[in-house]
Amino acid sequence: MAVIVDDKLIVLDIGGSIVAPHTPDTVYLRRLLSFLTQWLEEKSSRRVILVVGGGGAARAWQKAARELTPLIQPDSLDWIGIMATRLNAELLKVLLGSLCPDEVVCNPGAAHSFAGRVLLAAGWKPGFSTDYDAVLLAERYEVGCLIMLSNIAQVYDADPRTHPQAKPIEKLTWREYHALSGEKWSPGANVPFDPVAAKKAALIGLTVVAADGHDLDNLQAILRGGEFVGTVITPDPPKG
Repeated sequence: MAVIVDDKLIVLDIGGSIVAPHTPDTVYLRRLLSFLTQWLEEKSSRRVILVVGGGGAARAWQKAARELTPLIQPDSLDWIGIMATRLNAELLKVLLGSLCPDEVVCNPGAAHSFAGRVLLAAGWKPGFSTDYDAVLLAERYEVGCLIMLSNIAQVYDADPRTHPQAKPIEKLTWREYHALSGEKWSPGANVPFDPVAAKKAALIGLTVVAADGHDLDNLQAILRGGEFVGTVITPDPPKG
C-alpha cells in the first residue's frame, strides 16, 4: 500500500500518547527530531506542520478532575486536555530551536506566521481534539493528505484491547470510518481519529493516513511514496 504525499509541505498529527505517554518520552523525541531534521535537510523547500496531542498529562489531569468534581462539565475537561497539548507543543518548539521560530498555533483559523521550516500547533477550544485542528490546517494550507501518528499501527474493525479477534483495516472511506467510530466527541475519548475531525475531513475531501508513530522507517516509506503499514481513509465516492 502506498499514497502520494506532498513533498513540500506535510501535516503530521502526532498523538500525545507517543510524545508523552506519562512523562515526555525523551528517547522517542530524540529520534523524531533527528528524523525531521534529516528530512528537511534533503530539500530546502520542505516544510512541516506538527500538531500534537495531550497524552498522559491530559488523561491524568482529566481523571483527577472527574474524581474530585463528579459533575464537571465536558468543556472544563476539554480545557484541561487543551492545556496539556499546548505544554507538549511548547516542548517540541523548544527542542526544534531555529527550525521553529514561530509561536505555537492555538487557533488554526486565526492569522499566524509560518516563517520557519516547522510550525507547531496545539489544542484550540472545547468540542473536539487536536485531530480537528490538524484537518483545519491541512485545509488552510491546501494539503491533500494528512498523516496521523499514534500508538497503533492501523485502524481496526473493533477495539483490539477488548476484542482479541479484531482485524486491521488497510483502506476505508470516511462513511465506513463513521460507522466504526460513531459521530460524537467526548473529552479524553480514545478513538483512532476524532469523529468531529472525521466529519470535516470527509467534507473537504481529505485523505488521512493512520500509522504507528514509533516506526519512523514506516513514516519514511509513507513520505517517499513507498509501501507501508497503516490505514488509508479516503473521501467517499460520489453518490449516484
